[in-house]
Amino acid sequence: MLRFDDLQLFVRAADLGSLSAAARGMDMSAAVASAALKRIEQQLGARLLARSTRSLRLTAEGEGFLEYARAALSNLDEGRRLLASGQDQVSGVLQLSAPSDFGRNLLLPWLDEFQREHPKLTVRLLLGDRIADLFRQPVDIALRYGEPEDSSLVALPIAPQNRRVLCAAPSYLARHGEPRHLEQLAQHNCLLFMLGSRVHDHWSFHDGKREVSLTVSGDRFSDDADVVRLWAIAGAGIAYKSWLDVAADVLAGRLKVLMPELLCERAPLNLLCAHRAQLSKPVNLLREKLASRCAGLSSHFPGLAGIDD
Repeated sequence: MLRFDDLQLFVRAADLGSLSAAARGMDMSAAVASAALKRIEQQLGARLLARSTRSLRLTAEGEGFLEYARAALSNLDEGRRLLASGQDQVSGVLQLSAPSDFGRNLLLPWLDEFQREHPKLTVRLLLGDRIADLFRQPVDIALRYGEPEDSSLVALPIAPQNRRVLCAAPSYLARHGEPRHLEQLAQHNCLLFMLGSRVHDHWSFHDGKREVSLTVSGDRFSDDADVVRLWAIAGAGIAYKSWLDVAADVLAGRLKVLMPELLCERAPLNLLCAHRAQLSKPVNLLREKLASRCAGLSSHFPGLAGIDD
């Protein structure tokens, strides 16, 4: 196979009428240039340049091959420019998976804005709370709460300080009273979330002195985290949710954070991918946008601000 730099040397030597001048222009020694020219002539099975101690000229075969060498180099340069311009643009298909609640209520409007900024980008979004198999499913990246169970995945932080909060609707609290101590959760209807076949009914907290874990119960549970949020807004009970998922509801007064002095379970939001090669320019730009937006939401809740993980 012909080497790019060998072709380049041949064309420059033909243009300059000197192999040594071509070698100096390409920052190589005369010996290396001579070996390169010999290599390309052997590969082609033809003599391209007739050389003497004082002059260099194209042979008939060299004249015929020169235009093809120029065209090949030109095409390669054009290909390089095309790749460079493509890397500067945000285009193509971005395939991602996200949790149901975060995806519907936060990610969708942020993706709308992202696509308005980058109209050549196509987005393929899968929503669900089951962990996406990044090696089998048609997704490039996944947004997920918690630390990844698969250590082979690349995990990049989006909201590393995010935590769960206890919350309930004012209508529920008006009917059943507001719990002031964790032990009082036993007298309340707790809205439970299922992940696979497991019900998340074991809630953990830190009261400033010790870790406290307790098992809660309620009359309903769902494998869709957004359903749990909607039940909470409707006044059906107390939810233990990621702050990012309920921040807008708390700020709008639809939900109230209970016992805000408690430090609740960590729920870091990470961007996961199978290989670092999938961290394309669109993915990195989206990651920056999501991290910025999540940080803005976290700043509204003093219990989350300034926490060192």
